[in-house]
Amino acid sequence: MRPTRSRRRFRHALWTLSVAIVVNGGCSATTTPDGSTAAATAQRETGNEDPARSRSGETSQRSAGPVDRETATPRAIPTSEREWRERLTPEEFYVLREKGTERAFSGAYHDHHADGVYHCAGCGTPLFASEDKFDSGTGWPSFTRPMSPNRVATEVDNSFRMQRTEVLCGTCGGHLGHVFEDGPRPSGLRYCINSVSLDFSATRGGDR
Repeated sequence: MRPTRSRRRFRHALWTLSVAIVVNGGCSATTTPDGSTAAATAQRETGNEDPARSRSGETSQRSAGPVDRETATPRAIPTSEREWRERLTPEEFYVLREKGTERAFSGAYHDHHADGVYHCAGCGTPLFASEDKFDSGTGWPSFTRPMSPNRVATEVDNSFRMQRTEVLCGTCGGHLGHVFEDGPRPSGLRYCINSVSLDFSATRGGDR
């Protein structure tokens, strides 16, 4: 008997999940040719979308937003997917709103040493200071702490059959990366952040 269409889609989804590889202790998951993770592709095909990936409407209401660094005017937080797509580049939208991961060593800030502040690329909130950045060797920008605890939020991430702690922008809820308990002293934490989730503004001249 010929398999039904739904069964063929289900088998394809299982195959896609089987090739999803998570870098344990890093920030990345295997991506498919269209730039999405293999697990995300499988979720779309089976209709089992991760509930934690559908919070843009909820998180966009968290605050009125910080001040735009270029215009010094309040930067409103988008309230719809369409508005986010208009504001962000496709790569930024994939990471910040769809919880994607950029490839290791591909981002602008993994080997970046200028002094300044790293802001959320979605809303402009200052998140991390360059003095708290260190080279973790993972291929993603790594920090020992945020500028203040309320600048970021964390949630349990149970994707890929493992438990991690997701890091979100405390203002707009955009996905930044994950935090791990293998960082240097004194915090012992490693905030593993996607470069595409960040903007940078220099506060002092020169490199460290």
